[in-house]
Amino acid sequence: MIEHSELTAAQLEDLTCLYEITKSLASSVDLKECLSETMETIGSMKAMENGTVTIINPLTGKLEIEVAQGINAEGRKRGKYQIGEGITGRVVASGEPIIVPHIADEPMFLNKTRARGDLSNQSRSFLCVPIRNGKQVIGALSVDRIYAEGISGQAEADLRFLTILSSLIAQTTRRIQTVNQEQDELRVENQKLKRELSEKNKINDIQGNSSRMQEVYEMIHRVVDSNATVLLRGESGTGKTLVAKALHYNSRRQEKPFIVVNCSALPETLLESELFGHEKGAFTGATERKAGRFEQAEGGTLFLDEIGEISHAVQVKLLNVVQEKTFQRLGSAKSISCDVRLVAATNRDLEKAVQDKCFREDLYYRLNVFPVYMPPLRERRTDILLLAEFFLEKFSAENSKDIKRISTPAIDMLIQYHWPGNVRELQNCMERAVLICDADTIKSNHLPPTLQTSDSIQSDKNPLSLSAAVENFEKDLIVDGLKKNRGNQTQTAKYLDTSLRIVNYKIHQYNIDPKQFKIQKQ
Repeated sequence: MIEHSELTAAQLEDLTCLYEITKSLASSVDLKECLSETMETIGSMKAMENGTVTIINPLTGKLEIEVAQGINAEGRKRGKYQIGEGITGRVVASGEPIIVPHIADEPMFLNKTRARGDLSNQSRSFLCVPIRNGKQVIGALSVDRIYAEGISGQAEADLRFLTILSSLIAQTTRRIQTVNQEQDELRVENQKLKRELSEKNKINDIQGNSSRMQEVYEMIHRVVDSNATVLLRGESGTGKTLVAKALHYNSRRQEKPFIVVNCSALPETLLESELFGHEKGAFTGATERKAGRFEQAEGGTLFLDEIGEISHAVQVKLLNVVQEKTFQRLGSAKSISCDVRLVAATNRDLEKAVQDKCFREDLYYRLNVFPVYMPPLRERRTDILLLAEFFLEKFSAENSKDIKRISTPAIDMLIQYHWPGNVRELQNCMERAVLICDADTIKSNHLPPTLQTSDSIQSDKNPLSLSAAVENFEKDLIVDGLKKNRGNQTQTAKYLDTSLRIVNYKIHQYNIDPKQFKIQKQ
């Protein structure tokens, strides 16, 4: 144990300074804040000026100033170095500390920050040590020091002090980065759990794992908590209304109203009154004041479906609401402020409508802040079976039927059909199939005639041969048996009332992989 009397005044000063710095570093969770305090401490207690921590930017590979005492923001921006450039760059490249006795006499000292003014008449020294993360150099710690009695051995002592300090800085950096990373992970996990636990906040009815749908999910999550206007583009039946609901019920506005207006279902005069409301006596039949949909949606979301169908007169008034967040009821001169998230949808080519002067260009740009394109079903064929099974489960439950699966020929027909009506057509198709199915399996004959005439069905001009028809029938029976028995070939043989040897033979003959059916639901 070292007694105070055995320490020199300089050593005692170093220990006191390190003690104060350690207290600051240990208690802080903000890296820049604690490093700034550290630079101020060595400035006041050790007379070390321009204390600077420079870190390698992993994106650019350049050395950039993290904190710097006595250097303004403009100087910090200028203080960027390539690895090996200048004194700081050389320290990081070599991993060895450097002392510059006189800055004015050292051509490698670049003075990029220009914080020191004219160096020619200054007797200023520069000390720089590497900051290591394990064996890797991640940056540098540098200070200026003026030695009144010459550099002598004091500079070496200061270098040892800075080396110890750089180690403390590296440890603190690792600790804070770990804490921040854990907090970010916890925040993401917390948000994920909240979405999973709250049934209202789940995107229940949007089904799809295709890459096109993953892009849609990504866009939803990017804009969900924003107040930006969203324009949903895509063909009819692609699920634009479901996305509008998802944007509302996954946002901060979820407790407020979600109001839907189908713009194509109302005539111009009625639509204007429906959106903005009217005063008593505003027109014939207006026997009392009525609040419009913008008022009803206050604090929540207003979904304007088929926005491309509105007239020019309504477009003008809608533009004013989008720009100014105010509107007037019909028959009133009073402006009403509104806080409403606007989501619009259209299946029209708005760009062409703008060119044809059918849609106002200024309104188009106001609505097209954040467009989300809904892919047609024919461009996400990998989702067809997922959607079909979702609708099968839904309509089976609604109609109290125990339909467990879709046969292989029916799946082939569903996947090969071009679906001009998109998801809505598929939904109607599966509802019809459930209603007319009396067994536990949806067969091809349960599907609508539109699918029966698809390319997946052989035409009368090229009928199947008897042997090919028998093979297809056998293969379908075996696949059905494997699905029902989760890939168990012994159970499948019993189910089909045949021997295991014949089932094995047929499986190899038709290149069927029983393993793929082990996770199939029954």
